[in-house]
Amino acid sequence: MDNYYDVAVVGGGPVGLMAACELAIQGVKVVVLERRLDRVRNSRALTLHPRSLELMAMRGIADRFLARGKKLNTSHFAALDTRLNFKNLNTDFPYTLFIPQSITEEILEERALELGVVIKRGHTLKDLKQYETFVQLEIEQRETIYKIEVPYVIGADGARSIVRQLSNIPFNGTNTTTTAILGDVILEDIPDTPFLSTSNINGILMMVPITTDVFRFAIVDPKNQTIPVHVAVTEKEFIDSIYSITGEHLQIKSTIWLSRFGNATKLANTYQHKRVFLAGDAAHIHFPAGGQGLNVGLQDAFNIGWKLGLAIKQKKYESLLESYHIERHAVGKQFFKEVQAQEQLMINFSNAGMGLRDLFSHLLTYPEINHDLSERVSGLGIMYSSMHDTERHPLIGKRCTNLTISSQNKKSYKLFELMQDGKFILLIHPFYVDKINKMNIDSHIKVIVGEIQDSKLQNIDTVLIRPDGHIATIEYTKIDNCE
Repeated sequence: MDNYYDVAVVGGGPVGLMAACELAIQGVKVVVLERRLDRVRNSRALTLHPRSLELMAMRGIADRFLARGKKLNTSHFAALDTRLNFKNLNTDFPYTLFIPQSITEEILEERALELGVVIKRGHTLKDLKQYETFVQLEIEQRETIYKIEVPYVIGADGARSIVRQLSNIPFNGTNTTTTAILGDVILEDIPDTPFLSTSNINGILMMVPITTDVFRFAIVDPKNQTIPVHVAVTEKEFIDSIYSITGEHLQIKSTIWLSRFGNATKLANTYQHKRVFLAGDAAHIHFPAGGQGLNVGLQDAFNIGWKLGLAIKQKKYESLLESYHIERHAVGKQFFKEVQAQEQLMINFSNAGMGLRDLFSHLLTYPEINHDLSERVSGLGIMYSSMHDTERHPLIGKRCTNLTISSQNKKSYKLFELMQDGKFILLIHPFYVDKINKMNIDSHIKVIVGEIQDSKLQNIDTVLIRPDGHIATIEYTKIDNCE
């Protein structure tokens, strides 16, 4: 194993592959080490949210996901009767995209291979040692042990992360106290309403289509909440819970898989330990409310990917790496609060618990409240406050939408189309074009001279936009809006 790599990504699921793609775009040599021999077949995660789709659009691959998913312009908060309305979100993707994790993984693997990423399946991490300038990995493949040395490692190897354990990173939180059921089944008859969400004193049930005849069920049944995670779900338990909650006798043609999950909630103390980084479930696990877990993980991967790639290619940017933990750990902590709030609304079936659900469902009928929670669940509301201080513009750290920019030659560009090579974008108003000659502009910055036509972001001098679409710096005369 003499090949040299800048980064080893441990874990070949969507999060690891996303990180590998971002690194490769920056020109970094990446190897993905995955213990499984094949891609995942059963898909726990089933949704991509608007912010994740925006990130895919920034790299020119959103259409690949849209072609294979199903759009729904709502989402849910704690499976309440009043849905979250995504239609009014300020994004090109005002919807939830239902797409099995297996397909998400397939698309990202295809893209990673296009970018030159090396993917090694059946390679299991056994040991990890950090040194001053590199990390040594001991890997097993078919009972053969070999070692490689790489400057950096990203652990995207799931909730039981070996990278996290070998790095002695504490993983604190709460263990499972209640359980629920996930299952994919083929039904004898296709329901008139393919999307179903219902809740009452007998439990909560959500059903969404995966294909024309395969349906995903998520069930919280108060009669079975104390059954341990390791106890297999029987088809009888599954059918009985559906009848108890809906009063319907659904005829199951065949069961693809049934699984029990818990509400363990844990967060890594740090997302970085020297030359090792954590992303996705390796950094955080939670009750899967709202389908946010995979999306948060993909956004972790995007964040560390461009930063680590830039730091490797230009050593002066190594200080950027510290911001990964600062930004994403803060997102993880806030995300946990919101998920735990949903969890409490989903597991208490007493009269008081149901009354609280009714109250929150009513509150969601108020547009302002609905919009606020929609931005939180969709990921569009994330602001990296670590970039902001009292002397800087309040929009620094927020995301930019897919702005339209008119250049001096009257040609129009969309912002996301300009971001596909993973560079910073420096937008300069034509009135201030003379400033370019006074700037020391690095090769990782793409300069665009033009006017923004489709937002309230006007009369600017310059705006520097990070590779993930968040505003890095602003010089302005007057700025009213950039989300």
